[in-house]
Amino acid sequence: MADQTANANRFAHDSQKRITAATAIGMNALKPIMHFQVSMLRMWADNIERFTGNYEKGLDETAAAVEEQSDKDRAA
Repeated sequence: MADQTANANRFAHDSQKRITAATAIGMNALKPIMHFQVSMLRMWADNIERFTGNYEKGLDETAAAVEEQSDKDRAA
């Protein structure tokens, strides 16, 4: 009976070691994928910020042109 308990404990311990090893392998495989996804998100955010800046610049230029045209129309 004690022999069966020892075998069960050894089996449980070996299973736990295998699960731990498999988890470590999975996490190591996942790490470069996560780094890639983070870099893609950063690039996406940078592009959105650049687009926003260009859009605001275009709005300012358009508003200035409309105001200038309006001033010309009033002067005429």
